[in-house]
This record gives sequence, structure tokens and C-alpha cells, in this order.
Amino acid sequence: HKFPKTTTEELLELVKRLNEDEEVTGIILQSPALGIDYDEVAGAINPVKDVDGFTNENISALYYGKEILIPCTVRGIIKILEHYGVDLDGKNVTIVGRGNIVGKPLSLALNNRNATITLCHSHTKSLTECTMNADIVVAAAGSPKLIKGDMVKDGVILVDVGMNKIDGVWYGDVDRESVDEKAGLLTPVPGGVGPMTIAMIMENLIIAKELQNGQKIK
Repeated sequence: HKFPKTTTEELLELVKRLNEDEEVTGIILQSPALGIDYDEVAGAINPVKDVDGFTNENISALYYGKEILIPCTVRGIIKILEHYGVDLDGKNVTIVGRGNIVGKPLSLALNNRNATITLCHSHTKSLTECTMNADIVVAAAGSPKLIKGDMVKDGVILVDVGMNKIDGVWYGDVDRESVDEKAGLLTPVPGGVGPMTIAMIMENLIIAKELQNGQKIK
């Protein structure tokens, strides 16, 4: 559904209909949604149809270690690390950026896997001190080339979530050239976390359908 202009009330009514429609498996509310109460509308989505994983119920489940429908970028990052055989148990992980879409929920998911988390933000006094001690750095600040080679240790795993377009060219939050000789693993931009996020929407959609069918999620 696409609206050139709408109201919170109209969207709430639409979400109600979609929640009740058995032919609808998943609901995503795109942001930014100007002129509406985004939190109210997003909060009205049935948690078992919340393929974005952002309803209070699904974030609460993540907090308590019950990962069912979790945010797609978070699931994508976990899948990347699993694919490359990265054991998170006991690892020092620094997340740069505490946003609601990546930083905060990712800190919960990694904590559930027994990693030791440092969550950095614009008020962090010494970012370099935090990143230098990390086995894994997740850059999700939305600041191009923020993470430099002199800020990380040899063999560090770098997950670059940033997507910054400058003069028609995409840059991540990691300065790729300066970290290239140090990084044990570095996700590309574009072509790294972004496509995995899209793929995880489909995985969440399958999980949502299983939930709606009353199946037990492994």
C-alpha cells in the first residue's frame, strides 16, 4: 500500500485490516513516514506479522533472550559472522552507533551469544580506546570513513553497516583503504550487510508464517 498523503487514523485502520487478513503474512511500515505517529502505527502491528522485528513485543523477547522475529539487519549481521565461523563467545565487540534499528538491538543479540559489548555513541569520550580493544567492530554510525586503521588492532573483524553516498559514490563507515592490511574480515559497502538485510526480511517472513500456523520455532 502506498499513500501520497495519509493520516495516523487511516494507517491504523489499514493495519487493523491487515492484521485480521489471513492472506497477509507480514507487515512493514516504511520510514520516514511524515505527518503520522510512527510509533503508534508500528505498535499496532500484530507481533507475529512484524517482519521488521521492531514491535515492543519482539524487542522485549530479544531482551529476554527469546529471539523469534528480530530486526533484519541484526539477523543479517549474525548470519554473516556465523557464515565465516566467528565464535562470539567471550569476544570483545564494539558497536559504534546506538540507533534503534542496529546498535541497540544488535547489542542485545550479541549479548545473548555471550559476547562482551561496548556500545559507543556521539558522547563517547574516547572512541579509539573502545575500538582498539575490540575483536569485532560494528560500524553503524552513519558517518563515512569514521573507523580508521590506527583505531583497530591487527586481525580485527569489521562489520560495516554504513551507507553514505558522496558525489554519486557509496562509502561505508569504515575507511577501507586504511584498515585493509589490519582487518581479518571486512564486509563490503555496497554488497555486504545491505543485501543480507533484505534476505533476512524473507527469513522473517517464513518465521512469521510458521508462527501464524502455530508451528514451534526452533
